[in-house]
Amino acid sequence: MLLEYFQMIDHVEAVDLRKRVLKARSVVPEKSPVFEGHFPGMPLVPGVLLIETMAQASGFLVLAVTDFAAMPFLMSVDGAKMRTFVEPSAVLDIEAELEHDGSGFAVTRARITAGGKKVCDAQLKLRTMPFDQVPLADIVKNRAREVGLMDAIRAGDPPTGN
Repeated sequence: MLLEYFQMIDHVEAVDLRKRVLKARSVVPEKSPVFEGHFPGMPLVPGVLLIETMAQASGFLVLAVTDFAAMPFLMSVDGAKMRTFVEPSAVLDIEAELEHDGSGFAVTRARITAGGKKVCDAQLKLRTMPFDQVPLADIVKNRAREVGLMDAIRAGDPPTGN
């Protein structure tokens, strides 16, 4: 996790295209410029960055389910609940489930846990725009490869045959 670069997902652990669920993992860095101001002497991951983490997991899920047809952009966050503090070195398990996809929007339910305890959860709405309208396809696909999304999609593919 590189907080200052908004690279919130370290690794996509699994994708289930039939259930429309993605599981990812991130480790909060021991040190980050973010902690210098949030808070001096008591470093905590800002809640907005936890929401961004859930949004990125949701975005990777939308990319996987739609076979990279469109770029997902966070549009709204509903019912967000922060349940505990997240400190440096925390191992975060992130899960996103696609509730709706169509009409240029996707809706997910996402959650983060650490050590089996709830950290936060929210419903997220994402606007999807075809990649021919936004010049991000190559960047997004490269990032998806870096975090193992392509491998997770292949591993989650249902077996073919008779």
